[in-house]
Amino acid sequence: MTDRIPPGHDHLRDAARQARSIAELFDVLWEQDRNEGPPPCIPVSQLRVMNIVDREDGIRMRALTRILGAARPSVCRLIDRLQALGFVERRPCPDSGREVFLTLTQAGRRHLTQLRERREGLLLQALDTLPDPQRAAMTKGLALLQSALVDQPTLRLAPEDAPLTSMPHDHARSA
Repeated sequence: MTDRIPPGHDHLRDAARQARSIAELFDVLWEQDRNEGPPPCIPVSQLRVMNIVDREDGIRMRALTRILGAARPSVCRLIDRLQALGFVERRPCPDSGREVFLTLTQAGRRHLTQLRERREGLLLQALDTLPDPQRAAMTKGLALLQSALVDQPTLRLAPEDAPLTSMPHDHARSA
């Protein structure tokens, strides 16, 4: 038996609502896991900074401020908090006494790795419930959605934020 599709049915709107719903579920899942994951709990804004600094090791504070689209004092406070946790380190810029480089410390890398592994584990549990053909279709659909999102001019995605489409097994970069 085939499903009847009502006349004028808006598949595009249904897909957008479904994607929004999934994003909201991720928010809930990450927030719940945040309270059960490795301490300390890192706010989303600080986590984004850690992800950027991880990808762009040695990034200048000015470049980070531009990527975040935030005021310098706000970014400095984010870095101060991460530095107080021992997750980020400031280093003097060799070609400019007025600038600093930012790098993750070993503790910062360890924390980010643990968080990524926990999140991937939660997703693997959910994905394991799907039959192989549905999992393959979903993977293809998510890759297409990712590509469409990256191409949106309104996203203002910095190149450093562009998600990788194929990641080596041992070096996943999603948080």
